[in-house]
Order: sequence, then C-alpha cells, then structure tokens
Amino acid sequence: MKAIILKEFGSADQLQIQELEIPAVKEQEVLIRVKAISINPVDIKTREGKGAAGKIGEERPIILGWDISGIVTESRSERFKVGDEVFGMVNFPGHGKAYAEYVSAPADQLVLKPVSISHIDAAAATLAALTAWQALVTNAKVKAGDRVLIHAAAGGVGNYAVQIAKHLGAYVIGTSSGAKKDFVLSLGADEHIDYTAVPFEQATRDIDFVLDTIGGDNIDRSLKVIKKGGTIISIPSGFREMVAEKTKDSGINGYFIMVQSDGQDMQQIARLLENGQLKSHVSQVFDFEDMIIAHKALETGRTQGKIVVRL
Repeated sequence: MKAIILKEFGSADQLQIQELEIPAVKEQEVLIRVKAISINPVDIKTREGKGAAGKIGEERPIILGWDISGIVTESRSERFKVGDEVFGMVNFPGHGKAYAEYVSAPADQLVLKPVSISHIDAAAATLAALTAWQALVTNAKVKAGDRVLIHAAAGGVGNYAVQIAKHLGAYVIGTSSGAKKDFVLSLGADEHIDYTAVPFEQATRDIDFVLDTIGGDNIDRSLKVIKKGGTIISIPSGFREMVAEKTKDSGINGYFIMVQSDGQDMQQIARLLENGQLKSHVSQVFDFEDMIIAHKALETGRTQGKIVVRL
C-alpha cells in the first residue's frame, strides 16, 4: 500500500510517499480502506517534533494522522462487517498511522458513516468535532441559556464548537477577522466580534464559558469577560499549565484538555451529522500525493473550516 512517512521531524518536505505492507489486524480491530483523511494543527506540531510526537514512541516509520473515513475490508470485531463505511479519530494521541491507503484501528473508536454525508465531510468531523464536543459537553457541561465565547470561530475546532453550542441552546459569540463574519454567523453564532477591529474584551461580558483555541495572553484577556463561577478551557498544548495558573484564586474554572479517541462521543457526532444539526465545512481538498501542499496550506493559519485529503 502507499503511505506517507515522516523521514525525520521538521518541515513539510520531510513527508515522503513509500510502499509499505498492509497493516495486520488485531482482535477487536478492523482494517479500513481509507477514502479521506482530515489534517489538523496537531499534525503540523507533531511533524515538527512537538504535539503528539512524544506519544508515538520509538516505532518507525512514523506515519502521521488520526482522522479517517473509509470502508471496512477486514474485521475482527462484531461491531462492523466487511463493506461497512466508517469514520473516526484513531489512536489519538498515540500513533494513528492515518496517512495511508489502509489503516487498522480499534473498532470501538469508529462509528458508521451516515449515508447522507460524504467520506470527505465525515473525515473532517473527527478530531476537530470531538475536541469541541469534549470541551463543551464532557468538560464544561454547557447548557441552554449559557453565554459562550468561541475564539477563532471560523477555524477547524471553532466552527464545530459554534454549531455544538447552538445545539445545546447556548447564546454564542464568535471571534474571527471581519472577512469571516458571514461564515461565523452562518454557523449559528448570535454575535460576531471582529478581533482586528476591536479588542474582544471590550465588546462582550458576562460570559459563562470560553473556548480558547489561541493561548498566551488570549487567556488573560478572556478572564476579563468571564463571570465568577464561569469556565475557560484552553486547547493549545503549549499552554497546558498556564490556564490553571492564571485562573488560580480567581473564582473562575480554568483548565487545558487534550481530545481523546472515544467511539461513544463519535456516535454523538455521527447522530448530529445525520440529522443535519452539525455540518462539515471543508475549504480545501487535496489529493493524497499533494500532502506536502496540504500541510503548507494549513500552516498559513488562515484556514476556514477544514482541510481534507482524498484517496
């Protein structure tokens, strides 16, 4: 099979297509013929030797990626049969090995793909959608009527977070550049703040929950708009200790989370996709052979929605 391996940590040019053996399938796993792969900022960080690099261990070759959608070609689990179309985030934050024509994965990390959506849209709704779900639902327990502030609301995690928060009945405020205002409002946001025109902390207040996707002084500024007893969750891995330290003795709950592979949470995502309450917004689709170009596009930091690679 074709796979994209990482020759060594560094730039996108370290990615290289190579012929490898199709992976073996263990008990309670399935083999998937991959149709689409979603890429995320953590792919870039891991490629550079940060992100999830420390969780991969000594296994070589390194094959990046965790987000897949495809067709089961072999099953050693009662959950799925050959021919089932499935999607999910596999083995995160370990060695996902998603940049390949075939991926073996634990069956309990996958769910059936709704017939109403494409493999491209399904692959997009994996790590990013799960991060938003686990932040808003599992950890913050956002409820109807809460005032929620989503930073970088047009981005990969942000666009799903806006939709999920609206599904939960929250009043949603999203930040982005002015050029992305219409997109953020189309996701269901009740208000938009153009961070290039006005400091967001001057434009809103009385927030129950902030999803911080930026880190750094964005955490300090967010604390100025959160109610006592409110919560801020930060997801950039470089700031994992910072948010708890900054909220200490403030009367505000603050912590870092890292998304985890979870088939039950994926089932909730699949249900929302199936009934149209959650939609993937894919801005660019690249061929498998153009993975280097896809990485460089993501590195610009200007992506709206998601970038997906097709096979």
